[in-house]
Amino acid sequence: MIRSIVVFCGSSSGTNEIYLNTAAELGKVMAERKIELVYGGAKVGLMGAIADAVLAGGGTVRGVIPDFLRTREVAHESITELLEVTSMHERKLRMHELSEAIIALPGGWGTLEELFEMMTWAQLGLHPKPIGILNVAGYYDPLIAQIGRMTDEGFLKEVYRDMVIISADIHELLTLMNDYKAPEVPKWIDRSAS
Repeated sequence: MIRSIVVFCGSSSGTNEIYLNTAAELGKVMAERKIELVYGGAKVGLMGAIADAVLAGGGTVRGVIPDFLRTREVAHESITELLEVTSMHERKLRMHELSEAIIALPGGWGTLEELFEMMTWAQLGLHPKPIGILNVAGYYDPLIAQIGRMTDEGFLKEVYRDMVIISADIHELLTLMNDYKAPEVPKWIDRSAS
């Protein structure tokens, strides 16, 4: 069973109330299942909503925030543990180290960049963690179509496309992620060299 998940999501709330509601619902479910939340450490937007919901349910929340964002007063100082790092690169690595799985909620550039880096690391054999996309209100439909196009056009092998678990339902996504087994694919690089 998964015990910790890094959730990548927006520091904004988006224009549709369903995004905030779904972030809060995911946080509630994670607390009920005793799954620790690892996230970017902010108190605003979807990030704040999921952290608050996990805390309200008695769960554990670990945030990782670069020092330059903490000083802008966006840090969630009431979470279980707030780790300060020096860069966005260090933030991603630390969140990865603290988690057993990855979920992307709606978000902007940062969310996509974090998601794609985790997908790339999986393709390179650097981790076997399940990667989930919670496709809230079809938010990720265009990205899912692009992933299909990348596969159809020969830029992405099916085995790598299938490393991403996609669902619009929280419970189904978590079940699929718990059952996930990383495919046996040749590693591109030695982990110690990365």
